[in-house]
Amino acid sequence: MVSIEDRIPKLKQQRRKKANRRLIFLLLLFFLLIICIIYFQSPLSRVKTIEVTGNRLFHDEEIKKLSGITNDDNIWKIDKENVEKKINASSEVKDSKVSISLPNTIVIQVKEHKRLTYLAKGTSYIPIIESGKMLKDSSTEETPSDAPIIVGFKEGKALNKMVEELEKLPKEVYNTISEIHYTPKKSDSFHINAFMNDGFEVSASLDTFAEKMEHYPSIISQLDSKQKGIIDLEVGSYFKAYEGEGENEK
Repeated sequence: MVSIEDRIPKLKQQRRKKANRRLIFLLLLFFLLIICIIYFQSPLSRVKTIEVTGNRLFHDEEIKKLSGITNDDNIWKIDKENVEKKINASSEVKDSKVSISLPNTIVIQVKEHKRLTYLAKGTSYIPIIESGKMLKDSSTEETPSDAPIIVGFKEGKALNKMVEELEKLPKEVYNTISEIHYTPKKSDSFHINAFMNDGFEVSASLDTFAEKMEHYPSIISQLDSKQKGIIDLEVGSYFKAYEGEGENEK
């Protein structure tokens, strides 16, 4: 049996320990609140860095401008969905995602629309993206190298058909095209001449361009790479050397 006199000091000690733990907890909570207040009021909570990833056609500064985020913004007050809507409003942006990287960095991931082709207009080149939209405000006088150039087209059926056919092409064939010239005939209002990066020329119709160009790798594998000429895909498939040495049926 433990007497009351023996238990009283133990109870007092337990109460003291409990009170100390409570005091420590309250002090920690108080200091944590003070730190949070100081953090939110200090430059530490403001945006220090904006990182842009996934962009190939846009410069980082253009994406930052579209986002509307500045170094004066509090990192925790940024409406990420609203920023994404602003960026996605650009005709060349397919999608974007905004995230926070502590302590004070905003990360913007961008997915751009592919520039499918460039329409030559005088000395300028107007990009046309995969959705078929023409970006007149993004025209450039520098010769593009990231997509084929199309020449002689005007807005209308032929241009729309050209974009549609380019979208259907296998990647390995698409990447071999340098320029496509619109050369309509009386017998074919959709006639084109495609100039390839390997030096060959293709005579074809837009109606069957993608379908027949799928066989382009197989066709050139049967030709002498040193003898360039025109591969006619309008009706059948035959090759005519530039030197005029005759036609080779394929």
